[in-house]
Amino acid sequence: MKHDELQRAARSVLMPAIAGLTLDDPVRRHLHAGGVSVLLGETRDEYQARRMSFERRRAETHVQFSTMAKDARLCAAAPVLIAVDQELGGIQRLHGLVPGMPTPAALTHMSAAEIEARCYEMAGSARAMGINLFLAPIVDVVTGVNPWLHNRTLGADPAEVARIACAFIRGVQRAGITATATAKHFPGHHALAQDPAVERAVVPDNAAALQDGLEVFRQVIAAGVGAIMPGPAVFPALDPHQSASTSAAVIGLLRQGLGFEGLIVSDDLDAVSILAGNSIAQAAIAALNAGAHLLLVSAEAGLDDLADAIEQAVAQGQLDARCLLAAAHKVRSTAQASHTQVEAGLYVSYPISGGHLTRRVML
Repeated sequence: MKHDELQRAARSVLMPAIAGLTLDDPVRRHLHAGGVSVLLGETRDEYQARRMSFERRRAETHVQFSTMAKDARLCAAAPVLIAVDQELGGIQRLHGLVPGMPTPAALTHMSAAEIEARCYEMAGSARAMGINLFLAPIVDVVTGVNPWLHNRTLGADPAEVARIACAFIRGVQRAGITATATAKHFPGHHALAQDPAVERAVVPDNAAALQDGLEVFRQVIAAGVGAIMPGPAVFPALDPHQSASTSAAVIGLLRQGLGFEGLIVSDDLDAVSILAGNSIAQAAIAALNAGAHLLLVSAEAGLDDLADAIEQAVAQGQLDARCLLAAAHKVRSTAQASHTQVEAGLYVSYPISGGHLTRRVML
């Protein structure tokens, strides 16, 4: 197999996270060499505060998002997945640039049709700026201590979490965020005492809670969710050694047990709980071997070295070339689908003084 083909595939499965709206040289080089995705992330402080900084909210505009998305497509010379965290009640990367969503408490008093309509309006505005992948909704049914997901979840009732999440998914994907909504974090982190970003995190064994979490994922899969993200913690009942994002047993349960055929996106590979003492390159190879398609990494993780390490893993027999090529094809086909023109157009809402202006646009 040719070096160029492997290098292109290795780039395709890496999704670098950037904090701003400017593509620096390493990310531009990555896209030019085969990368087809970017996460517009947030700072650690913003992540912990569950809101974007005042400076960001004051400075960022629709035009900046649109320009960055166009720049990314030009660098890649191909459709590109532009992802954001746009959670219900949690982290909302697009802040006031799109119509706001009700709080989780308010959502419980809304019908599924009302929730879907609100999500459609919000996602349509995001789509008009070039955003085509939401790393949301969070569907973990949290019933115990879990500071990691504090103020980010939809509640402790599995049926209500599933009802709201399915409405979110239908609304978002109807607006053309095709790849789309990403349900996270499989298989459901009902309790977690540790912060997986900085220490090894283990979900306590609880058969009933695990089944509740899996039932929510069954329902969002039935609703047509386009992507699912395994979490960063270890589930001893399923795999006592690997995090969900790097576990063949956990991802096998998702793919074979629940029959999910969509895009599988890893959680942040630089999380201590995922690394488990290994390098990011080793975590990336483990995630691909486990069945993940798209790997979330920091743009500062050394994209060139990571791509080279994945290519070398194929050459050394540590990663099946067919596995890598299949993952790359999945990512690229998802990106391509997200840019398919919608002939009928869609209605998007732009924030203006005193409210929002709704207009019909062509994609």
